[in-house]
Amino acid sequence: MAALPPPRSTWDAINPLRLLGELSETRYWMYLLLLPSALLITAIVLFPTVYGFQLSFTEMRLNRPAGNGAFVGLKHYQRMLADPIFWLSLRNTAVWVTFSIVIEFVVGLVAALALNRNLPGGKILAVLILVPYFLPNVVAGNMWALMLDSRVGVINDILVRIGLLHEYKAWFADPNTAMATAIFVEAWHSFPFFTLLIMAGLKGIPADLYKAADIDGAGAFAQLRLITLPMLRTIIAAAVILRVIGLVNSPDLLLILTQGGPGRSTQVLSLYAFQNAYSDFNFGYAGALSVVMFVLLMLFAWAYIRLSKVNQD
Repeated sequence: MAALPPPRSTWDAINPLRLLGELSETRYWMYLLLLPSALLITAIVLFPTVYGFQLSFTEMRLNRPAGNGAFVGLKHYQRMLADPIFWLSLRNTAVWVTFSIVIEFVVGLVAALALNRNLPGGKILAVLILVPYFLPNVVAGNMWALMLDSRVGVINDILVRIGLLHEYKAWFADPNTAMATAIFVEAWHSFPFFTLLIMAGLKGIPADLYKAADIDGAGAFAQLRLITLPMLRTIIAAAVILRVIGLVNSPDLLLILTQGGPGRSTQVLSLYAFQNAYSDFNFGYAGALSVVMFVLLMLFAWAYIRLSKVNQD
């Protein structure tokens, strides 16, 4: 008859090291390892998001303490539907994001294709191209505001000297040029983001595909359309979504260059929310604007992924 194992002592039964050792052999161990990350995500991401949604249904005006914290339901959203500045900001946001993305993608793609050819001095050129992206938005905005200044701006001086302008122009004070100039500055600052990601993607495309295309008589444009862009589809989709999120949520460049003017010609949703929160101290309405931006971004990301078919690769 087999001998029975000796009975465990009380300490052996509650020894935390032994319990952890036994737990590590079960499927619950991975949940224990994920628990710190889950708590961190809940504290840093989930809680502020939920609080932002809650704020949009709450009266919260720091310059009017009476009634703060009261539940107001859909009041802020009803006001939004009747707010002409909201609809103007929504339209300006569409213009701001669409043209910025298109210019950044085209310039970034051209730069990446050029750098991928390993031309002489390509490494130095790659560093120079990435320099704008290293600059903070505040630095880039103030730098371009000074260069485009209507009195001492070097850009105006060059354009006048070569005859393209007859006099110095206040680019950010003219409603007809303010948005276009701001888009140019944004594209200059952020096109290296596309360049960097597309260059990484180009390194992963097999050279045999291009050799086979050359044998079949495909030109450079056909290779770009039939090989390069389809192979980069996932990277392009990720880059576009990230840049759209950044453009919609970041008012800092427009805040420095135009502050939404002149005549609200460059007013976008993020800037309007910022002004409501930190100029009018109406955090409830700003929260509602932020929720609308959140929903629009989620819908855009879902629709773009579906249309680009990146999940079918």
